[in-house]
Amino acid sequence: MKVKCPTCQKEVVWDKESLFRPFCCKRCQLIDLGEWAGEEKRIKGESVSPENLPQNKTIYFEDD
Repeated sequence: MKVKCPTCQKEVVWDKESLFRPFCCKRCQLIDLGEWAGEEKRIKGESVSPENLPQNKTIYFEDD
């Protein structure tokens, strides 16, 4: 199967050998990551008001 790189639109073969899929290369992968980190891309949703944030900033992980 072939898909288009989300960053540059270059055609990418979707298989195990495509290390950066769905991206064509590491560069395109990092460009996309930078866009998310810079909040150029975001998932729509409701804003969280400060009173709804947890007061204790400790993060707990459950053992599997």
